Amino acid sequence: MSFAISNDDIANFRADYDNRRDSQVLERAVTKNGVRNASFDWHSIKDNDPHFSIDLKTGNVADQKQSGRCWMFAALNTMRHDMQQKFNLPDNFELSQSYQFFWDKFEKANYFYENVLKTAKKDADSRKVAWLMAAPQSDGGQWDMLCALIEKYGVVPKTAMPESFNSNNSRGINEVLNNKLRHDAVILRKMVNEDNASDDELNTARQKMLNEVYRILAYAFGEPATHFDFEYRTKKDNEYHRDANLTPQEFFKKYVGWNLEDYVSIIQAPTADKEYHKTYTIDMLGNVVGGRQIKHLNLPMDEFKQLAIDQLKGGESVWFGSDVVKYSETKLGIMALNTYLYSELFDVDLDMTKAQMLDYGQSMMDHAMVLTGVDLVDDQPTKWRVENSWGNKVGHKGYFVMSDDWMDQYCFQIVINKKYLSDKLLKEQAQEPIVLKPWDPMGTLA
Repeated sequence: MSFAISNDDIANFRADYDNRRDSQVLERAVTKNGVRNASFDWHSIKDNDPHFSIDLKTGNVADQKQSGRCWMFAALNTMRHDMQQKFNLPDNFELSQSYQFFWDKFEKANYFYENVLKTAKKDADSRKVAWLMAAPQSDGGQWDMLCALIEKYGVVPKTAMPESFNSNNSRGINEVLNNKLRHDAVILRKMVNEDNASDDELNTARQKMLNEVYRILAYAFGEPATHFDFEYRTKKDNEYHRDANLTPQEFFKKYVGWNLEDYVSIIQAPTADKEYHKTYTIDMLGNVVGGRQIKHLNLPMDEFKQLAIDQLKGGESVWFGSDVVKYSETKLGIMALNTYLYSELFDVDLDMTKAQMLDYGQSMMDHAMVLTGVDLVDDQPTKWRVENSWGNKVGHKGYFVMSDDWMDQYCFQIVINKKYLSDKLLKEQAQEPIVLKPWDPMGTLA
């Protein structure tokens, strides 16, 4: 059965519109100011003032500029927070995001080739191949993917590999690199399906392709540092320090010193396909072939939030993934469900559960940031302090306030040190993960 819109239908819709007392007032307000401004509720400002009972001191906010490196910035920020406390580093100290960006794109190219070969026998219009070709690589990623990079390549301070035009503005390099990868996919699929190429022949072709990718990335970002000197002055007494001829791996071990295996991903996904207290991974999602696997433990929201609170109480900031664009006022730095009252403005029902939003594409993870504080009243959270990576000209010098009910609806992932997990949760986290489809919303940060 199908229903076409008739002239009588339109006449009825017009009559309903004209009979509403506020139609003309709202039409003038919305057409002049736009939907967001017309629906903004100033009460969200007073409800989310930037004061917190637990408030970690974390220094200056970084700026990812016109790139999708939020996951990378957020992860490196949690590490520099710890370094700043240990070594009395200045507020403007940063680890090099460009260094990780280079190796991430290089490794993602190889990971793409791996998936092309795995799916070479499938038709080009199969969902998996179409998904793979839609974005051969992107700026996005996951905590576990950064761990895989660090375990292989270490880290460097920003002074050892500063930002470039292309790291700050990645659209151009992404266009070229994805063009290159799709071009190579045509060749690899032909070698498998038409030429019956041997593994040695495929490997030879792949090495040539990777050599070309390396050259493209080196032109775009500069070659990554292999040895460097680390020089800095301490924040409090301005004392000069110099550590010469370090490798990236040596620098990570000496100055960050984390056991990355201690940090695990916890998700909050209340959909029917993801049972709580089980672990999950995503098919075809990663960067380093043979590197660390993406793995999430799914927990109810009360347990999810308590782990974040426990880690903040322990003096450690918390990497998290969310749907940042929903009900978020960037200039004021507010993420709250009453920021924009769309339902009241248009007199329509827009309510969906968190599970429904995930299942029907209304919400998904699109941005990673860092929790650096929480306001507890009677030991219950009311709002959270968030370090973003959009520079210091938004929010409260780059920091945002997130209401607790916004976290309930739009936060999906946190990274927690295992020492804050109970024995029960540790056993659950050790389970073999269930494999989700490549397009699952728990993989959309990448």
